[in-house]
Amino acid sequence: QVQLVESGGGLVQPGGSLRLSCAASRSIFSFNAVGWYRQAPGKQRELVATVTSGDSTDYADSVKGRFTISRDSAVNTVYLQMNSLKPEDTAVYYCNAQLTLVVPFTRRIDYWGQGTQVTVSS
Repeated sequence: QVQLVESGGGLVQPGGSLRLSCAASRSIFSFNAVGWYRQAPGKQRELVATVTSGDSTDYADSVKGRFTISRDSAVNTVYLQMNSLKPEDTAVYYCNAQLTLVVPFTRRIDYWGQGTQVTVSS
């Protein structure tokens, strides 16, 4: 059983910063990729940032240059540093870990945290 526990959300003014943390119950390098998604009210869940076990990163266009994903293998934690926050960044942020299995057939398994609320407002 994989557990992902997020922390670090809260209320911040526009232009401010927050750092989200996601603690995994096992080595983050056991996953093919780890990352962050978000879901705003009335909208679909969307990718924010991911990093693969091979250190490749991917960011949503809307957060490039403002958000940075990183990880610390010593504590099995993934971080999302969010700078220059905008009201449109308001959403529930979810930690995600992906595992690709190939036996008996190729399939992807997604694990999710419970989510943490980020509100950007003056």
